[in-house]
Amino acid sequence: MDPAEKRKSDSDKIKQQKEAAANIARAKLQSLYKSEPNASEELSEIKKLKNNQSALSKHQQYMEELEKSGRSLAEIQTAWHDYYQKLPDGEKHAVWQEFYEKNAKKRRPTHQHDISAQTEKVEKERKAREEENKAGRSVSSKKQELLQHVAEQARKNQKKSHAHALLFGLGVGTLFLFIILFSFFNERFITPFIRPNQNVSATSIITDPTSTGNVGKQSKIIIPKINVEAPVVYDANALSEESVQKGLERGVVHYSITPNPGEKGNAVIVGHSSSNIFNSGSYKFAFLLLKSLDNGDLFYVQKNGKRYVYKVFNKYVTSPTDLSVLNPTDRTATVTLITCDPPGLSVNRMIIQGEQIYPDPAKDKASSVDVYDQTKPAELGGNSPSLWQRLTDWLR
Repeated sequence: MDPAEKRKSDSDKIKQQKEAAANIARAKLQSLYKSEPNASEELSEIKKLKNNQSALSKHQQYMEELEKSGRSLAEIQTAWHDYYQKLPDGEKHAVWQEFYEKNAKKRRPTHQHDISAQTEKVEKERKAREEENKAGRSVSSKKQELLQHVAEQARKNQKKSHAHALLFGLGVGTLFLFIILFSFFNERFITPFIRPNQNVSATSIITDPTSTGNVGKQSKIIIPKINVEAPVVYDANALSEESVQKGLERGVVHYSITPNPGEKGNAVIVGHSSSNIFNSGSYKFAFLLLKSLDNGDLFYVQKNGKRYVYKVFNKYVTSPTDLSVLNPTDRTATVTLITCDPPGLSVNRMIIQGEQIYPDPAKDKASSVDVYDQTKPAELGGNSPSLWQRLTDWLR
């Protein structure tokens, strides 16, 4: 039930109870006033009033006339009875007030005490019922207030819960959006600007390409035009993309299914142009500027303490599945450099091919591998897994 309707219902009940109590009191008074005051006592009271020269009411004057009429006390009582019964209730009550309330020392008739006692009892019962109703309403009101408070708190908590869920959802969504954007664009737009320096230099790292001094035992590739000097890894399995990617963390990777530098045939070396900045390794950008090379530019490959000099003669872009770049060319000894193009994406491969010009390739050994008998990978090596790919692999 609605709180307003309940309060109205309680108010109607209280009014009905008060009306019932008043009706009981009226009935009692009407029953008691049917018996008129005793005639002899009234005559005695009239005599006292006359002696005191007090004025008589019309009822007392009627009683005095009855006394002077010479009738007996019984006749007077009968006449007084008839007179009293014809009076309205209000005047009957006035008769009692005239004869008994003026004399404070005189004890009221027993039935008058009954009237007062009954009236007082009814009033006490009425007050008790009112107190009970008040207490009931108070408990009901407190209960209602408590329920309203609980409901209000539940609504607030629900709103807070919705707000927290919304904020959590927005936070998670923002985090995933950031990861996706960072994963897709960091290799393409961020990492290419980290290193190496994009300002290519016209000054050669090696001033005398034919010099064999201070070559050192470390295997490396040197590309003076783009200021690259990186280790060449020879122990990676060219048929395993995972092995190639591990090798690219240590430098650029020589495809083991192709001849080595210093041997006749086409040696193939692959390197990163860009990669996720969170990936390990210091050579994620080794071939970033490889596309800056043109025909006639020189690069060097050092292996086993010897330096081999190559001059660029071919440059083109092809698909990752074009495995013909692994085959020998029409020249005696060559090195093919491969990287992803454009940087940050694995959709194409940039190919740079250089012909050995020093030492004389005619003196090179025969190839240590038979490229026609070798199993080839599914496609040419590409970028390492992106941050998003790493995350999805980890979630699996």
